[in-house]
Amino acid sequence: MDNLSDTLKKLKITAVDRTDDSLEGCLDCLLQALAQNNMETSEKIQGSGILQLFASLLVPQSSCTAKVANIIAEIAKNEFMRIPCVDAGLISPLVQLLNSKDQEVLLQTGRALGNICYDSHEGRSAVDQAGGAQIVIDHLRSLCSKTDPANEKLLTVFCGMLMNYSNENDSLQAQLINMGVIPTLVKLLGIHCQNAALTEMCLVAFGNLAELESSKEQFASTNIAEELVKLFKKQIDHDKREMVFEVLAPLAENDAIKLQLVEAGLVECLLEIVQQKVDSDKEEDIAELKTASDLMVLLLLGDESMQKLFEGGKGNVFQRVLSWIPSNNHQLQLAGALAIANFARNDGNCIHMVDNGIVEKLMDLLDRHVEDGNVTVQHAALSALRNLAIPVINKAKMLSAGVTEAVLKFLKSEMPPVQFKLLGTLRMLIDAQAEAAEQLGKNVKLVERLVEWCEAKDHAGVMGESNRLLSALIRHSKSKDVIKTIVQSGGIKHLVTMATSEHVIMQNEALVALALIAALELGTAEKDLESAKLVQILHTLLADERSAPEIKYNSMVLICALMGSVASALLKELEAWNPWARGSISLDVAESLHKEVQDLAFLDVVSKLRSHENKSVAQQASLTEQRLAVES
Repeated sequence: MDNLSDTLKKLKITAVDRTDDSLEGCLDCLLQALAQNNMETSEKIQGSGILQLFASLLVPQSSCTAKVANIIAEIAKNEFMRIPCVDAGLISPLVQLLNSKDQEVLLQTGRALGNICYDSHEGRSAVDQAGGAQIVIDHLRSLCSKTDPANEKLLTVFCGMLMNYSNENDSLQAQLINMGVIPTLVKLLGIHCQNAALTEMCLVAFGNLAELESSKEQFASTNIAEELVKLFKKQIDHDKREMVFEVLAPLAENDAIKLQLVEAGLVECLLEIVQQKVDSDKEEDIAELKTASDLMVLLLLGDESMQKLFEGGKGNVFQRVLSWIPSNNHQLQLAGALAIANFARNDGNCIHMVDNGIVEKLMDLLDRHVEDGNVTVQHAALSALRNLAIPVINKAKMLSAGVTEAVLKFLKSEMPPVQFKLLGTLRMLIDAQAEAAEQLGKNVKLVERLVEWCEAKDHAGVMGESNRLLSALIRHSKSKDVIKTIVQSGGIKHLVTMATSEHVIMQNEALVALALIAALELGTAEKDLESAKLVQILHTLLADERSAPEIKYNSMVLICALMGSVASALLKELEAWNPWARGSISLDVAESLHKEVQDLAFLDVVSKLRSHENKSVAQQASLTEQRLAVES
């Protein structure tokens, strides 16, 4: 260290005299000291005040320039030295050196700037202001095709510098994207795929940039999918494959890239990994199996990529995925069920799968997870069943296959994601299925659970779906028994609250259900409707200019029902559904509700709606006004 102190003193003198021989000897001593003890030497350099002198030594024509840049690169490995390097004014001369023709100067300058930028806002900001990134990208473009070892080393350093410059900084990453770095890096990967260090640096850079949404379009316009799949196929080392996976996952969120990856043969690679790792109990193999199967599911989220892999239900990929469902591996069961849910995104696929026995496979899977089962598998299997139940033609088939009974086994679940999917599946199944809706609507345990979940304020999805299912049971069954069950279970107040939802579709469903209650079983529900302040809510909905036309229309239909006169269209609908009861539907007049309607001066609100721009609303306003006028 005494020698180091002498060297630093001597360097101060020789830096002023600019005698290259003496200067070079001092720089060699510093490099040697840094190699032996980087941190202590760096502290000495900082304490000596010599950093400011380095700026004057960073001149293109000097033979010592590369060594000065090398010293800066070494000291900047220490976090505490990065800001002092910026404060000493080293960034601007370093960036100027990026215009040098000397390969060693470029290499050491790239290292110095990269190390100063590492996890340093000040370093990045200074390089940004000096315009360093654009010069480096220009170098990458011009040197891209040269495959000699020295050039590849320089390319690796420049990639590393850009990575440190932009890591976890969205604005700087966006800047690099706008400068066109992505096509250049993709080209680099293709040309230099045999160079492990450069390939690794490209992958890390891709990983950084791929997280940014604005990068996806640029990536999609390159042959990145082809290059990554080609690289992936070559990797036998788990860690290297993991690096490729880390780039593939964010890129595969883009639909265009999903399709490119499928066309490049990624799916076959993933299926091979699944096959190789499925029986292994090694931690890294289990992790890789999960990554591969998760990525497979992600690729199926794109409409085009999904349809390409479905191949009319006869594709090899679809068949392989089907074989995952009866597997004993929970990860594969999960991935299989999620894949089926993704395949079930159009009617044609859903109909084909139901006709070919997928429902039975999913019910068997659910059966294996009823008692203390895997929640993610339950959720995935229910998601698949819900999607499969969307086409009208599938509903009756799934009901007769016993899907309702299979789903109801999870009624006791305390897991909101499972509850949410269970509710959605039942709602899809009973859509326009009167008999099934009535059967479920008379199931006291189900209705009581729905009423309980209608109060699940911590889980908005579960609360919303519970309300929607309550309404659906009434709308699709049009059954007095169902209404009575819901009244006895305390469900009426939730339907009234649902009429005030921020979602028009939920408001509408609630109003239609409430109109059916008023038409079919008003006497039973009267007290609950009154205590839930239904009449005041209807007044608010009609007076509010923001209410959608269908909300105003159905609110007036409900007013007429409460007054003992259901709109003729509703009566016809009820009679058409229940022909043997034609003419026998009695309309109760609820005196207290009747009085509330009169007291709130509905006539004023309704009369204004006669000139509403929507013809149906205006027509219903005239009918409602007549009814109110008679009653008053």
